[in-house]
Amino acid sequence: MPKITLASWNVNSLKVRLPQLIDWLDATKTDAVVLQETKLTDDAFPAGMLAAAGYDAVFTGQKTYNGVALLTRRETMEPPAQPDLNMPGYPDEQKRLIAATLRPRGASDGSTVRFVGAYFPNGMSPGSWKYLYKLDWLRSLRAYLRDSLASSPRLVLGGDFNIAPADIDVWDPAGWSEGVLVSPPERAAFEGLLSLGLIDSFRTLHPKDEAYSWWDYRFRAFENNHGLRIDHLLVSEALKPALSDARIDETPRSNPQPSDHAPVTVTLTV
Repeated sequence: MPKITLASWNVNSLKVRLPQLIDWLDATKTDAVVLQETKLTDDAFPAGMLAAAGYDAVFTGQKTYNGVALLTRRETMEPPAQPDLNMPGYPDEQKRLIAATLRPRGASDGSTVRFVGAYFPNGMSPGSWKYLYKLDWLRSLRAYLRDSLASSPRLVLGGDFNIAPADIDVWDPAGWSEGVLVSPPERAAFEGLLSLGLIDSFRTLHPKDEAYSWWDYRFRAFENNHGLRIDHLLVSEALKPALSDARIDETPRSNPQPSDHAPVTVTLTV
């Protein structure tokens, strides 16, 4: 049975971070990755450079903000199939969701995985209109995932969730208490996703690790490990037996001009 590694990475501008992304893909041989905050219109997306690096891509983006993509390694994976570009039925100009069906090369139809990548709204501050938009978007995402799981029970949801689900995922829980990313309604929405039959892959394999995926550019936050775990890969119950590894790769966060997020990965035997 083939073993595949899926990843999620908020690159915080693909134009700036493209060389780092290609270097990371070459070093890790990741089979598929969902990207957030590409910040590129579709005509400016570097599909040719990624193809030269050995990756197929589906993407949807906008200028300056948001933007998501899903890349698959051509050597090991069939091209992404049946893509969703943004959330069906949710009228939103912000480009925040992408999904496709993945299949390892030479594998049977029973080895397919539905891979959903999402850039969750930040929310700015509890009570703001951006916060209310975030909660509404989360409700719509839950409905979309419920329908997706009904047709594709082998599903992975990856992305920058902009939610730290528990105090263990926050370097200073008291300092962040009740703020955006950790507020009770946001954490309840995260639990609502799990209630669909999804599991937090990293926390399942590392129940007590205080590990983070995002560090502010300011205050030497990365050097002091003052971070939050807000990037996640949720795996459906149907794939739980296939789960063999889940990691946060902090290495790219040490690059010159890094993204403020680290890539997160999960390995499945499909």
